[in-house]
Amino acid sequence: MEIRDLQSRLKQMYFQKDQERGIFGTFTWFTEEVGELAEALLEGKRGSIEEELADVIAWAISIANLIGVDVEEALKKKYGL
Repeated sequence: MEIRDLQSRLKQMYFQKDQERGIFGTFTWFTEEVGELAEALLEGKRGSIEEELADVIAWAISIANLIGVDVEEALKKKYGL
């Protein structure tokens, strides 16, 4: 899966709801997911960790969609990929 494809799919699925919630509301959900990831890491349950990592990535991409950032391009710039 390409990052750009994932970003596009998440935009199709969630952009309207994220836009209605707004950037700060969406960021709040993102931080909640980071907290859930921390809990999963403390518990050491691989399945939960994988699920929460996926949620954190998806919410971060939702934020990028709201502010018009191409995540794949941002990663290329940052890490030279």
